[in-house]
Amino acid sequence: MAEQTAPPAAETARPPGGPTAEKPDAAVVRDSLGVGVAVGLSGFAFGVTAVGAGLGLLQTCALSLLVFTGASQFALVGALAAGGNPFTAAAGAFFLGTRNAFYGLRLSQLLALPRAVRPFAAHWVIDETAAVSLAQPTRRAARLGFTATGLTLYVLWNLTTLLGALGAEAIGDTDAWGLDAAGPAVFLALLAPMLRTTTERAVAGLAVVLGLGFLPVLPAGVPVLVAALAAPAVLWLHGRKEARDTRSAASEEEKR
Repeated sequence: MAEQTAPPAAETARPPGGPTAEKPDAAVVRDSLGVGVAVGLSGFAFGVTAVGAGLGLLQTCALSLLVFTGASQFALVGALAAGGNPFTAAAGAFFLGTRNAFYGLRLSQLLALPRAVRPFAAHWVIDETAAVSLAQPTRRAARLGFTATGLTLYVLWNLTTLLGALGAEAIGDTDAWGLDAAGPAVFLALLAPMLRTTTERAVAGLAVVLGLGFLPVLPAGVPVLVAALAAPAVLWLHGRKEARDTRSAASEEEKR
């Protein structure tokens, strides 16, 4: 048998276009814990917001345990708090959560987890675990980052959701404390750092205009569905602009 000169593929696989330097496990865990703790603490705001929207303690905790997509959870309870139809609110939360499916397509190739583990790992495919995993230089580091971030965030998010729900029940009317603004504030705080390109900012800006513009005329929960049209609209306009620029460049080249 020939001597093995290369380590297993699972240890050397790197995200395409990613960094090539090795990264110590301690650094991966440190970064994962930082993300997990920072975001996990916002579960308290969700617990308060959900109870303020009329959900019970068990319903609030079940959402965090079973759904575990912070933005979708905030969208659901926000629509319910505004008096929206439960089906409309659920539809808005569902469409907002579909982005995790696209994360899953990318992470399935990067992590290459055993089939028996994939259904359980899919529950942890969210913004934060995807971001940490994709930032790692090797498959092994990506798996470690995914696991550490997912475990930390899941445990802390559910614990703070419980504490927030209990606290909301103890203080009574959350509207009197202005805590109904906690959910949207946390969501915006999570979203803002992700808007790095002009196209992303344009999508976010148009979504705000559509959502607020239709808020007075449509039932609660429906404006968020209309706001989702911002992405295809901006991408269509961006595509047309690129096509015009290409034709213009070609025309200038012909004149030369």
